[in-house]
Amino acid sequence: MLDALDKMEEYDERLLLKKLAPITKPQLANLKTHLYKQLLASLRLLKTAENIDLQLSEQLDYARLLYNKGLKHQSLKFLEKAKEMAKNNHKFNFLAQVISLEKKIETLHITRSSQEKVEALAEESREITGHIDRVSRLSSLALQLYRWYIKNGHARNVADEKDIKEFFYKHLPSDAHTITDFYELLYLYQSYCWYAFVRQDFLQYYRYSQKWVDLFHDKEVMIGVEPGHYIKGIHNLLNAHFDLRNYREFDKTLERFEAYAATPVANIHDNFRIHTFIYINAAKINQHLMEGTFKEGLELIHEIERPMHESAPYMDRHRLMVFDYKIATLYFGAGDYSTCIDYLQKVMAAGQSDLRIDLQCYARLLHLMAHYELGNYDLMESLTKSVYRFMAKMKNLTVVEEEMFRFLRNSFVLSPRQLQPELEKFLDKIKHLEGNRFETRAFAYLDVISWVESKVYHKPLGTIIKEKFMQSKHRA
Repeated sequence: MLDALDKMEEYDERLLLKKLAPITKPQLANLKTHLYKQLLASLRLLKTAENIDLQLSEQLDYARLLYNKGLKHQSLKFLEKAKEMAKNNHKFNFLAQVISLEKKIETLHITRSSQEKVEALAEESREITGHIDRVSRLSSLALQLYRWYIKNGHARNVADEKDIKEFFYKHLPSDAHTITDFYELLYLYQSYCWYAFVRQDFLQYYRYSQKWVDLFHDKEVMIGVEPGHYIKGIHNLLNAHFDLRNYREFDKTLERFEAYAATPVANIHDNFRIHTFIYINAAKINQHLMEGTFKEGLELIHEIERPMHESAPYMDRHRLMVFDYKIATLYFGAGDYSTCIDYLQKVMAAGQSDLRIDLQCYARLLHLMAHYELGNYDLMESLTKSVYRFMAKMKNLTVVEEEMFRFLRNSFVLSPRQLQPELEKFLDKIKHLEGNRFETRAFAYLDVISWVESKVYHKPLGTIIKEKFMQSKHRA
């Protein structure tokens, strides 16, 4: 059956049944289930040496098998080995299972263990229970904050920030700042990371992203144990440098990330290899957006679109939405507004659910700006009303968006000579708002100021952003 499946370019059950005659359809279902189990068992054997969790499971399985055969002392030897391995790799959930079986053996049988060993076992059990409780609470807090961001994006107003702040401190363990264990610190830093990011406190976001990555550099063995968390940490650190426009640190971090991507540990599992590819190319797109090199960025898109398409089954919808939005922004900056609209249509089509409400709003606003650039004034009135209603419904309107809509509505009837002073007024209004993070959520998604400056100073958008990049680099 495996040979028959392997020779097929696409799965065709009717053709498969012909090749496997006289096997019937119900028999085929049983065969597929059996084959699936055999493949998983083979993969487990092949991959055990590469994964600490599989190694620990194997040691625990051996201990259980020996115990069930009545070989209590031999079982305890395997448990000691498993315990040492779990401690060295901070795998306290496994340690709890090991100690549970060890206590069971000591309770039900006379093993001649010393009183000191029994007391040490009881103390270990108490410590692990406390540790698991803290890890559980911190990991849940990090997950809930991340999910809030995936649904809503950044905090929209003071009420949003107040709710997030109350939730964060209500669920943060009271002894959080006294912990020293790797996993407790990892989830603590992740919690602070998402808390800061949701509130657009990009400086705090950077600090905790750096702590997250440094935690792995201080205990390098954990990079191999938890490559997924390490990759995600570098991704967040790169995003923090992008948000703060830390150009030099961004370049250094990206260079280190690319070096890591070439190591064997980054390529052991398909998940980590694909995520490394995704995050590195997302960072490269951000690099072009920061430097104003939009056309060069489009060359990168042509290189990565095919492998991205091949990796799509392994990517979540949120990640694909972000990629499409970033690509649309590159096309907008390069002046290819029609292709920009094509990519924005994908974002808006993918956003029919409650996923990333903020991204759906700004995709519609960028879509409106692209039609403005194309001179599709016959569409502008109805589009402006539609986008305004959508953003108002989603509670996503700030002063910047209000000013944007006001300018677009008024600009339809203005001559080029009348338009110039209106653009200058619009620029003056939004530049004064640049320091208020609640009134300028748009700046985290659209470089509205640079776009208006390109109109005021009659320069391409890429030139405006590149000039700012060069000035900032020179100051640094």
